[in-house]
Amino acid sequence: MASKKKDARIVIKLKSTESDHVYYTEKNRRNDPSRLELRKYDPILRRHVLYRETK
Repeated sequence: MASKKKDARIVIKLKSTESDHVYYTEKNRRNDPSRLELRKYDPILRRHVLYRETK
């Protein structure tokens, strides 16, 4: 049986910089080796804020 390679897609957690809200999503490790930073909607604050990738 062939050995399993490391998957390129991993599940990551995006945490809001201004509240405790968290999104879960996938990213391709080969295309985005650095940490993601996205502006997404925060339902707690009811506005768009910066979300950062956390462990």
